[in-house]
Amino acid sequence: MMRPVLLGALVAVVAALSGCGEKPQTLSGVKTDVPAYQGADNKFVAPGWKPGDKNSWEQDLKTRALNTQNEYSRITK
Repeated sequence: MMRPVLLGALVAVVAALSGCGEKPQTLSGVKTDVPAYQGADNKFVAPGWKPGDKNSWEQDLKTRALNTQNEYSRITK
């Protein structure tokens, strides 16, 4: 009778302490002090967009919002 109670208490203690070993989730190596339109210089940027071109960035956001993120324009009747 005592063994299941002790086992249950042990499982509860282990479950309660399991979150103590989690590493902090901090940003490492990410610069957040530059505007978004200056962007990254890697292979994942949109084709035709050049980092640092603010007008191109704003146009691309507007186009993407109208064409791909607007459910009303995506639904055909």
